Amino acid sequence: MTLQALTYIVVGLSFVLYIGIAIWSRAHNTGDFYIAGRGVSPIANGMATAADWMSAASFISMAGLIAFLGYDGSVYLMGWTGGYVLLALLLAPYLRKFGKFTVPEFIAERYYSKTARIVAVICLIFISFTYVAGQMRGVGIVFSRFLEVDVTVGLLIGMGVVFVYAVLGGMKGITYTQVAQYCVLIFAYTVPAVFIAIQITGNPIPQLAFGSEVADTGTALLDKLDDIVTSLGFNQYTSGTKSRIDVFCITMALMVGTAGLPHVIVRFFTVPKVRDARLSAGYALLFIAILYTTAPAVGSMARYNLINTIQPGEVGSADGNLAYDERPGWLDTWQQTGLVRFDDRNGDGRIQYYNDANPDFAPQAADYGWEGNELSVDRDIMVLANPEIAGLPNWVIALVAAGGIAAALSTAAGLLLVISAAVSHDLIKGIFVPHISERHELLASRVAAAFAIAVAGYLGFDPPGWVAQVVAFAFGLAAASLFPVILLGIFFKRVNKQGAIAGMLTGLLFTYGYIEYFKGLFLKWMGSPWGENVAEHWLFGISPEGIGVVGMGLNFVVAISVSHLTPPPPERIQHLVEHIRVPRHFDEDHA
Repeated sequence: MTLQALTYIVVGLSFVLYIGIAIWSRAHNTGDFYIAGRGVSPIANGMATAADWMSAASFISMAGLIAFLGYDGSVYLMGWTGGYVLLALLLAPYLRKFGKFTVPEFIAERYYSKTARIVAVICLIFISFTYVAGQMRGVGIVFSRFLEVDVTVGLLIGMGVVFVYAVLGGMKGITYTQVAQYCVLIFAYTVPAVFIAIQITGNPIPQLAFGSEVADTGTALLDKLDDIVTSLGFNQYTSGTKSRIDVFCITMALMVGTAGLPHVIVRFFTVPKVRDARLSAGYALLFIAILYTTAPAVGSMARYNLINTIQPGEVGSADGNLAYDERPGWLDTWQQTGLVRFDDRNGDGRIQYYNDANPDFAPQAADYGWEGNELSVDRDIMVLANPEIAGLPNWVIALVAAGGIAAALSTAAGLLLVISAAVSHDLIKGIFVPHISERHELLASRVAAAFAIAVAGYLGFDPPGWVAQVVAFAFGLAAASLFPVILLGIFFKRVNKQGAIAGMLTGLLFTYGYIEYFKGLFLKWMGSPWGENVAEHWLFGISPEGIGVVGMGLNFVVAISVSHLTPPPPERIQHLVEHIRVPRHFDEDHA
């Protein structure tokens, strides 16, 4: 059976499973649609949370980042995993104890202000649409390669599937669909990793293979990889190039951004008790760790296989580089997607793959007769192409395609539901039509979800960067806007509505403005004014991926300062904060 036919079967069966679950668990009321009737078990919620959070960035892009960045890519591992510790300790149980449907609803009641609710909705929409743009890019990449359709067609197919189970099932349908998607994506991620670990090191456990020796060489995998990449002018794989302040800021932005993501927080509203919210966070961290401890091995093995395929002989020798006419099938098929490009600059018919931006390596490359790097590989394809590069069976390649789609769609569905709830519950019911019937609110939710899916599809055509980078922007926006006011709302009674509103707007506008300034649409229209030395223009040397930490600091300072310059919150709000924060035996058993 051909790879395309097998992929259609595997992906098609997964779609049938998702849609079937959505029909079986469809929402009948707003409680089902927003929080799954608060009847989800901690284990199921942990799996759903893991799938919701392990997006296309985790499945498709993170190992690709590690493959190309090496040590520098560890910031994504540390930040995204560490964020769940913050979430479990600082937010999840308290928000579940509060007992509302959405994050803006918590902010509205805690800060006794409809204006605060509207500002929170605006922040939520900025975060969610930025995040969902990365997911839709992931969907387009998977479909364009494995189903051999145009990216536009692939996006439309993905939008259609999400439409069915998000609009029909709501949070209840999404929750149980995400349980299935977690099983698909984790199986699809670990099976190829096991195969390739055995191929390269003989050790079937990827986490151990990462520190093992390459078979028949007596050299550790990472040492071998260091030798290979430095011989081609790249930075040493096991050393970093980012500044300490940028590493700190990116890691911190991803951590606190995780704890401020509305589509993740809302998952803890779906369990029956406060205790279950804590358990859900623990289970989610365990399920996430399976993929995240595997990712460094996947990234290193993918880079090793890629270079060995392109550079089969001695560097600089006559037959050291792969002849283009003898290119493997994976290279040819990925070229058709436009995500791999070859340009024979010196006309020798061979593929020169090296770091032509390294001035120290330039004389050596000139001695070899190389006139520039000739192969461009999009880092977002590494996990998807890895089984093909390694020559694994077609069924494994098809499984990876299904896993990539599951990862992208699971997070996209959670984000779209949060957007829909923000529009229908927080704006329509909470602000404009407070006496709307439950039936009409449910209809408004579904219409809002459909509209959000259309906008998400549009953003997926031309996102502002590669998948993990776009997702990092969303985490930075969450860190700068929602996380501080949620944390202050739980632990600081003195913070009032004026402080919260001013803090959210300051953090959001500063962070979004910085990202837009260095990565936004006007650069696509006008071109970058900084050339290749853009990092020299960053504030304090902090990249757009890490600037959310500065936005978060500004949010805290403004919120606290404004609160102390204006009247304190009403007495009832201060009692509410105490009720949320202080454990009570009755609440623990009955909340």
